[in-house]
Amino acid sequence: MAYGTKDVCDCPHGRPRCHVNRRARLSRPSPAPATTLHVSPKRRVSVATYDAYMDTTTPTPAFPPALARIVATVSIGFVVTQLDVTIVNIALAHLAADLHLPVAGLQWVVDAYTLAFAVLMLSGGALGDRFGARRMYVAGLVLFALASLACGAAVAPAMLIAARALQGVGAAAMLPNSLALLNDACRHDPRLRARAVGWWTAAGSISIAAGPVVGGLLIAAWGWRGIFLVNLPLCAAGLAAALAWVPARPAATAPETPEAPVRSVRALDLRGQFIAVAMLTTLTGAVIEWRPLGFMHPIVVGGFALAALAALAFVAVESRTATPMLPLSLFRRRTFSAAVLFGICVNLTYYGTVFVLALYLQRVRGESALQAGLAFLPLTGGFLLANLASGRVVARHGPRAPMLAGALVAAIGYGSLHFIDASTPLPLLLAPFLLIPTGMGFAVPAMTTAVLASVEHERAGIASAVLNTARQAGGAMGVAAFGALAGGGSAWQAVNGLRIETAVSVVLLIAAALIATLVRPDAHRGVAGTRQVVSAAD
Repeated sequence: MAYGTKDVCDCPHGRPRCHVNRRARLSRPSPAPATTLHVSPKRRVSVATYDAYMDTTTPTPAFPPALARIVATVSIGFVVTQLDVTIVNIALAHLAADLHLPVAGLQWVVDAYTLAFAVLMLSGGALGDRFGARRMYVAGLVLFALASLACGAAVAPAMLIAARALQGVGAAAMLPNSLALLNDACRHDPRLRARAVGWWTAAGSISIAAGPVVGGLLIAAWGWRGIFLVNLPLCAAGLAAALAWVPARPAATAPETPEAPVRSVRALDLRGQFIAVAMLTTLTGAVIEWRPLGFMHPIVVGGFALAALAALAFVAVESRTATPMLPLSLFRRRTFSAAVLFGICVNLTYYGTVFVLALYLQRVRGESALQAGLAFLPLTGGFLLANLASGRVVARHGPRAPMLAGALVAAIGYGSLHFIDASTPLPLLLAPFLLIPTGMGFAVPAMTTAVLASVEHERAGIASAVLNTARQAGGAMGVAAFGALAGGGSAWQAVNGLRIETAVSVVLLIAAALIATLVRPDAHRGVAGTRQVVSAAD
């Protein structure tokens, strides 16, 4: 039941349904809505916001035109960052032939982007809080466009890998700040925010799913360089729209608490950033080079050892600095921690599977880039419909149920891929190619909403950066690990690697479903879109 102002006592207790002075309260007219309401001993939110959440009979309001333009604008940045995650996979055979790249080299082309994206995203969120989210978003668009031009002009593997890393830097500036701008535009209406996040996530998810299809079409028309040059008009459109329609987001001014010093959300942690780069790069490199060099090769063993030492150093530095890049206190919140772990599992399985399937379709089955790209077409529709449905479900019922259901549906899809071989008819791939995006598309908007709702509005930038850093790091690990399993020269090795990675994916997604049960069922009623007074650990 939603508590109205008649149910909130004005005595010093301030508790709902307190019986002190009950007769006096009932005998006088209801006062104006109170500013805050105790809904738990540790949390207070506005009465209007709480009632809006509890009222499931009132339709979610439609987007105002100004908000619709903001959603469309920030979605452009999300589209280009996510498109380049998977569009390259369909060009692997052409890149290997033109630039003489082995499988390990192809993994570096994919992961150079994902790694830079992951390790710099936390700083991208902090810079957005410090200098303004719109400013960082625009800077990211410009840098991404220039890096895409360099990718299209690459004539050697090292040049392409370096340009891909530069693309990741631009993406790291765009993504957390696009979500921060979106959250800022919807901060006064949590149900509207859930729908906006659903549309934003749908744009990114469709881009990931459509990447192989778009890549196949572009390669058939202009060769592999076209998959990078297509970003130029997209970035130009996003830049013009951002300057015209998106208001500047003010610098964060979070209230001082033991867990969030006044300027912690805006500070740069250069030591932590350097250690994070070393940790993820050495770990990814060790996993990628494990297959061609052997597990006991000094480079591989040294990479794993350095990654472990860097991880310990990172935790030590972040727990002691007054302004950490990664506020470890965020992980005391159950919903936040569960959603981040969930995102790692989802991205690790999907990114790794798309990489391996691209090798399977072109190297094992002999499909052209266009044919292989069109084989991924069912993923696009599944992502779109599931994303849009998820936003409405989350607005009414919270994020836990969509996360749980989505993980299990995707697990069934990965399980269906376990039984394919070199001669499996392509129509039999339709079922898993529909189940996987449907499950993921249903779960990811819920996961994003849970993270945003678990933190204060002023910390939305850093929270979204932590989530997406974890997701991109998981994706990089998926490409590295699954690519190593399927990176042998023979068709049998590729098929066997695909079967192993689908089995691993099923296990990880079942684990993700269990993790989703830790998310608060009412997490969508969290603090990011409310006038939070007291924040407690979830």
